[in-house]
Amino acid sequence: MRPKYTLEISVESIEAAQAAERGGAGRIELCGNLSVGGVTPSAELMRVVREQVRIPIFTMIRPHPGDFVYSAAEFAEMKNEVDGAKKLGMNGIVLGILNSDRQIDVVRTRELVELAQPLPTTFHRAFDECADLLRALEEVIRTGVARILTSGGAPTALEGSAMLASLVATAQDRIVILLGAGINASNITQVVEKTRAQEFHSGLGSTLPYGSLDYKKFEAEVRSLAQVLSRLP
Repeated sequence: MRPKYTLEISVESIEAAQAAERGGAGRIELCGNLSVGGVTPSAELMRVVREQVRIPIFTMIRPHPGDFVYSAAEFAEMKNEVDGAKKLGMNGIVLGILNSDRQIDVVRTRELVELAQPLPTTFHRAFDECADLLRALEEVIRTGVARILTSGGAPTALEGSAMLASLVATAQDRIVILLGAGINASNITQVVEKTRAQEFHSGLGSTLPYGSLDYKKFEAEVRSLAQVLSRLP
Protein backbone atom coordinates (compact mmCIF):
# COMPACT_ATOMS: atom_id res chain seq x y z
CA MET A 1 0.00 0.00 0.00
CA ARG A 2 1.39 3.40 -0.99
CA PRO A 3 2.07 5.78 1.94
CA LYS A 4 -0.36 8.68 2.22
CA TYR A 5 2.46 11.24 2.44
CA THR A 6 5.59 11.65 0.34
CA LEU A 7 8.81 13.11 1.74
CA GLU A 8 11.33 14.56 -0.71
CA ILE A 9 14.78 15.52 0.57
CA SER A 10 17.13 17.84 -1.33
CA VAL A 11 20.81 16.83 -1.37
CA GLU A 12 24.02 17.83 -3.10
CA SER A 13 26.25 14.80 -2.49
CA ILE A 14 26.23 11.02 -2.68
CA GLU A 15 26.71 10.80 1.09
CA ALA A 16 23.66 12.98 1.77
CA ALA A 17 21.60 11.03 -0.79
CA GLN A 18 22.44 7.74 0.90
CA ALA A 19 21.69 9.21 4.34
CA ALA A 20 18.33 10.49 3.10
CA GLU A 21 17.45 7.06 1.73
CA ARG A 22 18.45 5.33 4.96
CA GLY A 23 16.41 7.87 6.92
CA GLY A 24 13.22 7.04 5.05
CA ALA A 25 12.95 9.68 2.32
CA GLY A 26 10.59 8.70 -0.46
CA ARG A 27 12.33 10.77 -3.10
CA ILE A 28 15.50 12.82 -3.59
CA GLU A 29 15.92 16.19 -5.27
CA LEU A 30 19.51 16.17 -6.49
CA CYS A 31 21.18 19.57 -6.83
CA GLY A 32 24.52 21.24 -7.09
CA ASN A 33 25.38 23.99 -4.59
CA LEU A 34 22.35 24.13 -2.31
CA SER A 35 23.82 27.18 -0.57
CA VAL A 36 22.60 29.26 -3.53
CA GLY A 37 19.28 27.45 -3.85
CA GLY A 38 20.54 24.66 -6.07
CA VAL A 39 21.82 24.46 -9.64
CA THR A 40 22.16 21.61 -12.12
CA PRO A 41 24.33 18.87 -10.59
CA SER A 42 27.24 17.46 -12.55
CA ALA A 43 26.71 14.46 -14.80
CA GLU A 44 29.17 12.54 -12.63
CA LEU A 45 27.15 13.23 -9.47
CA MET A 46 23.96 12.10 -11.20
CA ARG A 47 25.66 8.93 -12.37
CA VAL A 48 27.10 8.04 -8.97
CA VAL A 49 23.88 8.76 -7.05
CA ARG A 50 21.87 6.74 -9.56
CA GLU A 51 24.21 3.78 -9.06
CA GLN A 52 24.04 3.93 -5.26
CA VAL A 53 20.46 5.00 -4.46
CA ARG A 54 17.28 3.03 -5.15
CA ILE A 55 14.57 5.61 -4.39
CA PRO A 56 13.42 8.04 -7.13
CA ILE A 57 15.80 10.88 -7.99
CA PHE A 58 14.54 14.17 -9.39
CA THR A 59 17.34 16.36 -10.68
CA MET A 60 17.52 20.15 -10.71
CA ILE A 61 17.91 21.85 -14.09
CA ARG A 62 19.08 25.41 -13.37
CA PRO A 63 22.01 26.97 -15.26
CA HIS A 64 22.86 29.62 -12.69
CA PRO A 65 21.83 30.95 -9.28
CA GLY A 66 19.91 34.17 -8.88
CA ASP A 67 16.90 34.96 -11.01
CA PHE A 68 14.91 32.56 -13.18
CA VAL A 69 15.04 34.47 -16.46
CA TYR A 70 17.22 32.73 -19.04
CA SER A 71 18.81 33.76 -22.31
CA ALA A 72 18.45 31.77 -25.51
CA ALA A 73 21.87 30.21 -24.89
CA GLU A 74 20.94 29.28 -21.32
CA PHE A 75 17.66 27.78 -22.49
CA ALA A 76 19.54 25.66 -25.02
CA GLU A 77 21.82 24.56 -22.17
CA MET A 78 18.75 23.57 -20.11
CA LYS A 79 17.46 21.42 -22.99
CA ASN A 80 20.80 19.65 -23.20
CA GLU A 81 20.80 19.10 -19.44
CA VAL A 82 17.28 17.62 -19.51
CA ASP A 83 18.38 15.21 -22.24
CA GLY A 84 21.47 14.29 -20.25
CA ALA A 85 19.48 13.70 -17.06
CA LYS A 86 17.17 11.31 -18.90
CA LYS A 87 20.12 9.33 -20.25
CA LEU A 88 21.62 9.10 -16.75
CA GLY A 89 18.50 7.43 -15.37
CA MET A 90 16.93 10.26 -13.40
CA ASN A 91 13.27 9.76 -12.45
CA GLY A 92 12.12 13.36 -12.73
CA ILE A 93 13.15 16.90 -13.64
CA VAL A 94 12.97 20.04 -11.49
CA LEU A 95 12.98 23.44 -13.21
CA GLY A 96 11.39 26.87 -13.36
CA ILE A 97 11.38 29.64 -15.96
CA LEU A 98 9.96 33.14 -15.55
CA ASN A 99 9.53 36.03 -17.95
CA SER A 100 11.24 39.33 -17.18
CA ASP A 101 8.01 40.55 -15.53
CA ARG A 102 8.15 37.59 -13.11
CA GLN A 103 5.27 35.72 -14.72
CA ILE A 104 5.47 32.04 -15.65
CA ASP A 105 7.16 31.50 -19.02
CA VAL A 106 4.48 29.10 -20.23
CA VAL A 107 5.87 28.50 -23.72
CA ARG A 108 9.44 27.62 -22.80
CA THR A 109 8.41 25.67 -19.71
CA ARG A 110 6.04 23.57 -21.81
CA GLU A 111 8.86 22.89 -24.28
CA LEU A 112 11.05 21.51 -21.50
CA VAL A 113 8.18 19.49 -20.04
CA GLU A 114 7.61 17.87 -23.42
CA LEU A 115 11.34 17.22 -23.83
CA ALA A 116 11.46 15.60 -20.39
CA GLN A 117 8.67 13.13 -21.13
CA PRO A 118 8.02 10.48 -19.98
CA LEU A 119 9.68 11.84 -16.84
CA PRO A 120 7.47 14.02 -14.60
CA THR A 121 8.50 17.63 -14.06
CA THR A 122 8.40 19.78 -10.92
CA PHE A 123 8.19 23.57 -11.19
CA HIS A 124 10.42 24.76 -8.36
CA ARG A 125 10.21 27.79 -6.08
CA ALA A 126 10.61 30.25 -8.93
CA PHE A 127 6.83 29.97 -8.60
CA ASP A 128 7.00 31.95 -5.35
CA GLU A 129 8.44 34.94 -7.20
CA CYS A 130 5.08 35.52 -8.94
CA ALA A 131 2.85 38.28 -7.60
CA ASP A 132 -0.42 36.35 -8.04
CA LEU A 133 0.12 32.73 -7.06
CA LEU A 134 -3.38 31.54 -7.91
CA ARG A 135 -2.99 32.94 -11.43
CA ALA A 136 0.50 31.41 -11.62
CA LEU A 137 -0.98 28.06 -10.59
CA GLU A 138 -3.25 28.05 -13.63
CA GLU A 139 -0.35 29.02 -15.89
CA VAL A 140 1.85 26.21 -14.57
CA ILE A 141 -0.98 23.71 -15.03
CA ARG A 142 -1.10 24.75 -18.70
CA THR A 143 2.54 23.72 -19.14
CA GLY A 144 1.87 20.09 -18.24
CA VAL A 145 4.07 20.15 -15.13
CA ALA A 146 3.23 17.40 -12.62
CA ARG A 147 3.88 19.32 -9.38
CA ILE A 148 4.82 22.71 -7.96
CA LEU A 149 7.31 23.18 -5.12
CA THR A 150 6.17 26.21 -3.13
CA SER A 151 6.13 27.87 0.27
CA GLY A 152 3.04 29.87 -0.65
CA GLY A 153 5.18 32.93 -1.35
CA ALA A 154 6.33 33.13 2.29
CA PRO A 155 9.77 32.56 3.83
CA THR A 156 8.61 29.19 5.19
CA ALA A 157 5.81 26.76 4.44
CA LEU A 158 4.36 27.25 7.92
CA GLU A 159 4.18 31.03 7.41
CA GLY A 160 2.64 30.51 3.98
CA SER A 161 0.16 27.88 5.17
CA ALA A 162 -2.98 29.92 4.38
CA MET A 163 -1.94 30.45 0.75
CA LEU A 164 -0.74 26.85 0.51
CA ALA A 165 -4.13 25.62 1.69
CA SER A 166 -5.74 27.71 -1.07
CA LEU A 167 -3.34 26.31 -3.67
CA VAL A 168 -3.98 22.72 -2.56
CA ALA A 169 -7.75 23.24 -2.66
CA THR A 170 -7.66 24.99 -6.04
CA ALA A 171 -5.27 22.48 -7.61
CA GLN A 172 -7.47 19.49 -6.65
CA ASP A 173 -6.28 16.57 -8.77
CA ARG A 174 -4.93 18.68 -11.63
CA ILE A 175 -1.42 19.10 -10.20
CA VAL A 176 0.42 18.18 -7.01
CA ILE A 177 1.34 20.98 -4.58
CA LEU A 178 4.68 20.04 -2.99
CA LEU A 179 5.31 22.08 0.14
CA GLY A 180 8.82 23.24 1.00
CA ALA A 181 10.89 25.76 3.03
CA GLY A 182 11.65 25.40 6.70
CA ILE A 183 9.94 22.04 7.12
CA ASN A 184 11.26 19.77 9.86
CA ALA A 185 10.03 17.23 12.41
CA SER A 186 8.98 19.94 14.87
CA ASN A 187 6.52 21.69 12.54
CA ILE A 188 5.42 19.16 9.92
CA THR A 189 2.29 18.21 11.86
CA GLN A 190 1.14 21.83 11.91
CA VAL A 191 1.88 22.21 8.21
CA VAL A 192 -0.16 19.12 7.35
CA GLU A 193 -3.09 20.20 9.51
CA LYS A 194 -3.18 23.71 8.07
CA THR A 195 -2.75 22.81 4.39
CA ARG A 196 -4.01 19.23 3.87
CA ALA A 197 -1.12 18.66 1.49
CA GLN A 198 0.36 15.21 0.91
CA GLU A 199 3.84 15.91 -0.46
CA PHE A 200 6.59 17.66 1.45
CA HIS A 201 10.11 18.81 0.60
CA SER A 202 12.96 19.57 2.99
CA GLY A 203 16.66 20.22 2.80
CA LEU A 204 16.72 20.40 6.61
CA GLY A 205 18.42 23.76 6.28
CA SER A 206 16.51 25.00 9.32
CA THR A 207 18.05 22.13 11.34
CA LEU A 208 21.47 21.58 9.77
CA PRO A 209 23.58 24.02 7.75
CA TYR A 210 23.86 23.28 4.03
CA GLY A 211 27.11 21.51 3.36
CA SER A 212 27.18 19.84 6.78
CA LEU A 213 29.28 16.70 6.71
CA ASP A 214 27.53 15.15 9.71
CA TYR A 215 25.62 12.59 7.67
CA LYS A 216 24.59 10.54 10.70
CA LYS A 217 22.81 13.58 12.09
CA PHE A 218 21.33 14.31 8.67
CA GLU A 219 20.02 10.75 8.48
CA ALA A 220 18.57 11.05 11.99
CA GLU A 221 16.77 14.29 11.09
CA VAL A 222 15.33 12.74 7.94
CA ARG A 223 14.19 9.73 9.97
CA SER A 224 12.49 11.94 12.55
CA LEU A 225 10.63 13.79 9.82
CA ALA A 226 9.64 10.58 8.04
CA GLN A 227 8.44 8.99 11.27
CA VAL A 228 6.24 11.95 12.16
CA LEU A 229 4.66 11.82 8.70
CA SER A 230 4.13 8.06 8.95
CA ARG A 231 2.08 8.51 12.15
CA LEU A 232 -0.24 11.19 10.79
CA PRO A 233 -3.78 10.24 9.72
